[in-house]
Amino acid sequence: MSTTVQFSVPEAFYDEFERKDGPQWTTHYCPGCGHGQVHKFIAEAIDDFGMQDKTIFISPVGCSVFAYYYFDVGNVQVPHGRCPAAGTGIKRAHPESLVIGYQGDGDLAAIGGNEIMQAANRGENVTIFFINNAIYGMTGGQMAPTSLIGMQTATSPGGRRAENEGFPIKVCELLNTLDAPYYLERVALGDPKHNRKTRTAVRKAIQYQLDNKGFTLVEVLSPCPTGWKMTSVDAAKWTLDRLTQVFPLGVLRDGHELDLGHPRIREQVPLEKFPDLLETNLVRGDIALPDKNISIETASYKFAGFGGQGVLLLGMLMANAGMLAGRQVSWIPSYGPEMRGGTANCGVTISDEEIGSPLIQNPSVLVAMNGPSLERFGGDVVSGGTVYYNSSMINEAPKRSDVTSIPVPANEIAERLGNPRVANMVVLGAVLAGDSVVSKEAVLAALPQVIKSQPELLDLNRKAIEAGMDAVTVTS
Repeated sequence: MSTTVQFSVPEAFYDEFERKDGPQWTTHYCPGCGHGQVHKFIAEAIDDFGMQDKTIFISPVGCSVFAYYYFDVGNVQVPHGRCPAAGTGIKRAHPESLVIGYQGDGDLAAIGGNEIMQAANRGENVTIFFINNAIYGMTGGQMAPTSLIGMQTATSPGGRRAENEGFPIKVCELLNTLDAPYYLERVALGDPKHNRKTRTAVRKAIQYQLDNKGFTLVEVLSPCPTGWKMTSVDAAKWTLDRLTQVFPLGVLRDGHELDLGHPRIREQVPLEKFPDLLETNLVRGDIALPDKNISIETASYKFAGFGGQGVLLLGMLMANAGMLAGRQVSWIPSYGPEMRGGTANCGVTISDEEIGSPLIQNPSVLVAMNGPSLERFGGDVVSGGTVYYNSSMINEAPKRSDVTSIPVPANEIAERLGNPRVANMVVLGAVLAGDSVVSKEAVLAALPQVIKSQPELLDLNRKAIEAGMDAVTVTS
């Protein structure tokens, strides 16, 4: 009986690299570079898991920017550091896919430092392979966030100094301070033993994503002979002898009891696991609201005015009321740097369906608290929409005949109630009187949470909402 050992290129690789300039049977990586080995481990795993047709590979700026030369899978190329953000959107839109982010140390730990922290903190169900060679290999060998103390680079020719450039950033240790990441491990390339461990870590991280366990990251200490100005053999040895002294190898996180999984299919995290959040949690029990179990058409609101008129608060209150009613909700503010007097507006979308983007180009409802806001956004309202305008500050009604225009003397009503600052709640009451998307009961239920810093104003705000509803009834 004979045994035949067959070696073949993974299906996830192109047979020839036709997208690449020059020889199409070789990669663009330098001899001795670790990228090729990691590419091989990833491609083998994609094949073995049967995910070639469902894999989306994301590469930002760096030596791996041309990964689409080699991987015969879905590919997205993103700006410097933005891999986790793009991966978040792709995975949430396609939860059945295998999303792989591939980042270098300059990309991930420098300009992308915040991106990776936020994605990890949300527990996004993506896998990041972080290639750490302690240098900017693509752009000339500059100092990277992970360069070692004393390491000579193009921008630290005298060696990195802690007192001037700071210390190397340890990404895995940093992410390990967060609750959400599911799997974090640091491995290295340089000899068969360490290469095998790297291959195992790659497969483990991918398996966890396919099992919907949440955020996984494998940091790979990798040789860069060209950037380090070494031979391939010396670079492999330096990786294992020196890099591992600063970046210790091993598993930092392998599972946790939260088991978050994919954001679109995960179960709600039990709040008793985070007792400090219980006090600030908006939804307390099952609040009986008339909104629940009633289908609505998607509604988009634009609240606009000048800083100090409380338009951002209005949007936040509507959004919270929508959440209490069990709707899909988005809220996005836009404002100038001034605390008072500058421009301010926010967009709120409330729907029974998932909301693709919080940006609102054409609102179905506009609330204009002053003239410039009506002038700026009045033309954007969809035909058949509604404009509520503060007639205390806007003398002329909107000129459009294809929208319903409702004047609300918000300032006068607020003055009669004894506090001009509740003019925003007056206009909100007017909106509730003519809108069936969010009920008054839901808004009143959300009100204590939104203005919890001033509980003494609760009763006044309730009266302002009621007065706004009455004002519309009288004038319509």
